[in-house]
Amino acid sequence: MPSANASTATADPRDQWLQLDHQLCFALYSSSLAMTKIYKPLLAPLGLTYPQYLVMLVLWEADGLSVSQLGQRLSLDSGTLTPLLKRLELLGHLERRRARDDERRVDIFLTPAGRDLRTRALDIPGQLACASACDLDELTALTQRLHQLRGQLAAASEAG
Repeated sequence: MPSANASTATADPRDQWLQLDHQLCFALYSSSLAMTKIYKPLLAPLGLTYPQYLVMLVLWEADGLSVSQLGQRLSLDSGTLTPLLKRLELLGHLERRRARDDERRVDIFLTPAGRDLRTRALDIPGQLACASACDLDELTALTQRLHQLRGQLAAASEAG
């Protein structure tokens, strides 16, 4: 009896693309799991989870965003984002405020403690780069290529 991965002359050449190790989606998924595993001990001293860290990164770039702007930036819906924001507010890192010009809009502002947390996070990107065993040029190129891929997939999704 032939093994499950034995090939025959009559096999469909597309069969190889149904192997797990040939799946881009699995490479991205498993890399994401490995990435968050590396982040966990790096973020523990800050008292942040990885999704909370992502929220803080965006707010450190641009304080005072609306919940919808923050959600767009992180590709998260409000149902996912709201519990993250509530937890970060309980931790004292941010404040949620109704916009004065539109009561329906909630804006997010860093507290002094939230701004101070940025200083404590400064070494995290370098530690992650070290763990990846990639130099800065490799990481930059990979990041740019993944942004490009995300854009292409988003465009295909919207068109489809």
